Amino acid sequence: EPKILLTVDGYRYGGKDVDRRVQVDEIIAALPTLEHVVRRAYLDPDGEDGWGALLDHDAADAMASMAFESVPFDHPLYVLFSSGTTGLPKPIVHGHGGITLEHVKALALHDDLGPGDRFCWFTTTGWMMWNFLTSAALVGATVVLFDGDPAWPDLSTLWRLAADEELDVFGVSAPFVMACRKEGLRPGDDHDLSRLRHLGSTGAPLPPEGFDWIDDAVGSHVQIGSLSGGTDVCTGFVGPAPMLPVRAGEISARMLGCDVQAFRPDGTRCDPGETGELVIVQPMPSMPIGFWGDPDGSRYRAAYFEEFPGVWHHGDWITFDEQGSCVITGRSDATLNRGGVRLGTSDFYAVVESFPQVSDSLVVHLEDADGGPGELILLVATVGGVDVDEDLRRSIGARLRSELSPRHVPDVIDMVPAVPRTLSGKKLEVPVKRMLLGMPASDAASRDSLADPGSLDGIERWIASRRSTGAGR
Repeated sequence: EPKILLTVDGYRYGGKDVDRRVQVDEIIAALPTLEHVVRRAYLDPDGEDGWGALLDHDAADAMASMAFESVPFDHPLYVLFSSGTTGLPKPIVHGHGGITLEHVKALALHDDLGPGDRFCWFTTTGWMMWNFLTSAALVGATVVLFDGDPAWPDLSTLWRLAADEELDVFGVSAPFVMACRKEGLRPGDDHDLSRLRHLGSTGAPLPPEGFDWIDDAVGSHVQIGSLSGGTDVCTGFVGPAPMLPVRAGEISARMLGCDVQAFRPDGTRCDPGETGELVIVQPMPSMPIGFWGDPDGSRYRAAYFEEFPGVWHHGDWITFDEQGSCVITGRSDATLNRGGVRLGTSDFYAVVESFPQVSDSLVVHLEDADGGPGELILLVATVGGVDVDEDLRRSIGARLRSELSPRHVPDVIDMVPAVPRTLSGKKLEVPVKRMLLGMPASDAASRDSLADPGSLDGIERWIASRRSTGAGR
């Protein structure tokens, strides 16, 4: 029930001004508990600036009189909204003690970050990596912030930042790494990255090709830290460690204090090499203290503990090997399953997005209630918006057949203007599947949680066209 709202009139992204004053007024109208609204003029330097009205005292005096109050371990710290990859975002309440312990552990022991180091992770404020980044102050590191579009004016922008600011530890998303690889960038040749020792990657599985590109084009002196976790715990479940080997396509280990396992559908543990559901079988420090607006905890328990009673079910598909390293192959509820062969969507995308004509893609499997193979639908966004012709369809199908299996050749390959992604870069496979099954877009996903809110419009138009021709359900 917030009392203070800090806001700006808009922002700049990709060289364009984005005015958000109308949306801010809608937020204010929906928050009756507000006592102060501080409006920072960002786009309009001559606009109203509300800082003075709230901070009507001397800043130095205010700093000198600050008092710090001890609070219980589970005292609420902040509310984070989940990315929306499986539907409408969940309002997750985190606590002071758990987040402090978890972030000190992850930053100091897994990322080897400490006093004197410079740290940047490219993130928006709508992604939990923002909270993770700001916690670097806990270990005495210097936080480097980036505001704007990482692809403007070109994909070298963040690499220039890493060189200019002499970063020691730098974090990005797996889709960003793969976009740089596809663009043919060689940051290690073009910029002085000699100080950089650790490059983190999260947001989606990083395929072996991404590891190879970093080693070759960024520098073999850089440790690759592939990490997987979630807004739900505001940290990673599995990730890197300074003394562990890095294998292409794999995440090095379970994070300290995280009892991560792979479960079969019957709740028994998978053997090494066997793919199963990612679960946490013992509590870890930063599990949320609840959901906002969920006084009896029923929604919280339903989100994580119904699939395997008493065990946290995260919804990812994971495989551990004998050494404890692992591979995550996407959301388990988006996993493709045709003819008894299960395949994670990350394997599928690695093949499809290797085509130079394809800028992004999304695959959905509609199961057959009678036990048949169902329908496999591949939607692609193309470079420059070129049409998906029969030659490209045949080429994609042939490569999927040879590199994966004949069962994974799509029944439908078609073009959409853009693939919907969350602010953290995750594809909306589950919401799009629900839309294909008849759910309205407004119920399937929150547009405000998307990097491009208009990307759902193209999906809606494609579904409407499909139904008008009698091709879809």
